[in-house]
Amino acid sequence: MPDDQFTTRRWRVVGHSVRGASHERAGTPNQDAIHWLPASSSDELPLVLALADGHGSAKSFRSETGARLAVETAAAVVRDFLKVQTESLSATKRMAEEWLPGALVRGWQEAVAAHLAAHPLSPDELDPPHASRHANAAAQIDSSNSLVAYGTTLLVAAVTESFILYLQLGDGEILNVSAGGEVSKPLPEDARLFANETTSLCSPDAWRDFRVCFQVVSHAPPSLILLSTDGYPNSFLNATGFLKVGSDILAAIRAGGLDAVNENIAAWLTESTRAGSGDDATLGLICAEDAQHDADASHTNEDTAGQNRNDAKTGDAFDGA
Repeated sequence: MPDDQFTTRRWRVVGHSVRGASHERAGTPNQDAIHWLPASSSDELPLVLALADGHGSAKSFRSETGARLAVETAAAVVRDFLKVQTESLSATKRMAEEWLPGALVRGWQEAVAAHLAAHPLSPDELDPPHASRHANAAAQIDSSNSLVAYGTTLLVAAVTESFILYLQLGDGEILNVSAGGEVSKPLPEDARLFANETTSLCSPDAWRDFRVCFQVVSHAPPSLILLSTDGYPNSFLNATGFLKVGSDILAAIRAGGLDAVNENIAAWLTESTRAGSGDDATLGLICAEDAQHDADASHTNEDTAGQNRNDAKTGDAFDGA
């Protein structure tokens, strides 16, 4: 059984998304998206946070919309799934692993179909002016593979009274930070994610590519859950530097409060993308309110979360559809 401290815990969610420096220079939009439910960031459970990173390649020319549809659909699908779970934790875990990924893919596909019905692909999208047919990847899109135009990744974390659920398709990072500041990853690495390649909602059998973690909390729930699109971690020199962000942000929350940290997130991300990856960057935090006053906190360094001593490469996220 979960401990009483966890079942009575109050949680808050905050987050921001910024346009990448390379996108600013090119005049292209932010193709990341973030969304959470309840929208008011109240302590009502279940609490669901979703992030997405639209691919932004020539073939995925509507990925800004695809990412927005992904986070909105995912938050609603996961919330509704969790609200009707009355079976044992083992049964809920099995449904989360075996049924929920397919439901997320179907929900996104339905949202894309509705958007396409209202906004059919235009000739300029399929064959942009001044683009040669040979170089124009968008010309490969037709009604049979139009999902590629909306291609995106997806990350989800959901908190309930008795467990935390994590789902991820594609690149990006999910971190847990304990009360003592230890940082861990709830999901295994996906060896297929390298260079600019990633799994995607637009891929065939996308449901098979989800990584899922069902975390029953028996005694020591995380104090902070961090979700990020890859534009933020790619702005650090190495993975260790990004992992330290988890403990640094928790320390900053304890020093100044979650609202103060939330006010700084956009600036941290902007500094990161300008000095680092150049890609769009999105960060979402789910924080236990009691973690803000934990006696384990001894100091903070608010600047570290924004430091970007980096030579990481940048580029579009998807090239495999």
